[in-house]
Amino acid sequence: MENTIALNPNEVVAFLQKAPESFTREDILRFICEKGIRMIDFMYPAEDGRVKTLNFTVNSLSYAETVITEGERVDGSSLFPSFIEAGNSDLYVIPRYRTAFVDPFNEIPTLCLLCDFYDKSGESFDCGPHATLMRAEKAFEVSTGMQFEAMGELEYYVICADDAKFPATDQKGYHESEPFAKLNDFRRECMDNVAKTGGQIKYGHSEVGNFTLDGKIYEQNEIEFLPCPLDTAADQLLLAKWVIRNLAYRRGLDVSFAPKITMGKAGSGMHIHMRLMRDGRNVTVGPGGKLSDEARAAIAGLMTLAPSITAFGNKNPTSYFRLVPHQEAPTNVCWGDCNRSALVRVPLGWSSGVDMCSLANPLEGSVERDTTAKQTFEMRSPDCTADIYQLMAGLCVAARKGLEMPREEALKLARETYVDMDIHRSENAARLSTLKQLPASCMQSADCLEKDRAIYEEADVFRPRMIDGILKALRVHHDERLRHDAQSDAKLMRKLVADFFYCG
Repeated sequence: MENTIALNPNEVVAFLQKAPESFTREDILRFICEKGIRMIDFMYPAEDGRVKTLNFTVNSLSYAETVITEGERVDGSSLFPSFIEAGNSDLYVIPRYRTAFVDPFNEIPTLCLLCDFYDKSGESFDCGPHATLMRAEKAFEVSTGMQFEAMGELEYYVICADDAKFPATDQKGYHESEPFAKLNDFRRECMDNVAKTGGQIKYGHSEVGNFTLDGKIYEQNEIEFLPCPLDTAADQLLLAKWVIRNLAYRRGLDVSFAPKITMGKAGSGMHIHMRLMRDGRNVTVGPGGKLSDEARAAIAGLMTLAPSITAFGNKNPTSYFRLVPHQEAPTNVCWGDCNRSALVRVPLGWSSGVDMCSLANPLEGSVERDTTAKQTFEMRSPDCTADIYQLMAGLCVAARKGLEMPREEALKLARETYVDMDIHRSENAARLSTLKQLPASCMQSADCLEKDRAIYEEADVFRPRMIDGILKALRVHHDERLRHDAQSDAKLMRKLVADFFYCG
């Protein structure tokens, strides 16, 4: 436990010297008093995927206690218009103490807490994003005896004025350093501030995408997180987008998490890495460092529900401008080892048994290390238009589906959908033709969700009116031909980019 507290950048953790999941009401009140907190901000996700905020002034200790204990009421029909009607719209927002952090931007000392939603009966709001995810986690654990963990990758473009010095190589920005990458210092500052909100970051780097347009530089970046429970992973991604946008605004920069902001250049995804845990150990890895049968079964579930998962992870028409052949974004339902043309990739997992640290550093003796915790499998279709909580819940349902299949049936499906080639190369066309395709529009995605909805509604995970609301929101785009039309209509493409530039 000491190792997780030492050097922790979250000011609340550092002050209380305890893990966030151990925070109590008394802890929060002590922090407010001793650190001179003058405001409390409630934060929560709405249907549009953005963080919403409710501000409270700390008038007295008793009022602060009332705020963090009893919460407040909000207009649910404004937050979730697809799920709640105005005639019966009030919801309560109640803070989760373990999410506490100090606002890194506000000059007034402000304590922020993420909140859950509750209805007039005091029951968890059935379409609440976090509540849906918690039901998915519980159903997974009850069914499998395991825990499902995840971590996300945030890809985004940062835009600034072009000074014409040290020009970058177009679409060759992967891990580029200064001065050819102009905005690495901004990414470092973002990472530092995300960590202050409690985000457990693995690393950050510049990504492939870069270009200049109309006197501006567009640089793609990525921040990747460490594995943790699903709901925590979702919280961290939600807050990371909030941090990056706030910091960009204060620095006079612009940021877009949109999946596609121009044709012919790299799009931005939000890949999700997953692992299966039992008794604190990663069971994604089997004997000999190979992928376990449990992991293969979970992947089979992802293969089964992949088309409908786009309804949670790809929510506007520009999502489907990214999911096109012959780029790194996936278009077909398949998986493979270290294969970036596949929908699900199993990345390198430190399974060689070689202590590479001792090879790189001859003064260090060779040590046998347990590196099994590092192995994950990665879903590559989602992007930042996603409702992060719905997406994590959908992935959890799919993995559970695979693990509930008869084991031989699941392993057979895993074998049938495995690819060990770049499926977009012409010589592999025959294999490509055997694979199912992902939807090409929001309309197709909605049709896939409608077909599979009973699976998502099993174990009471997704409530029917939530599925109804998602279907309605997808179909309002009427985008069956939009991708085709925009490819030959630059004016239409510019309009769509402008309409969805600040999505999610």
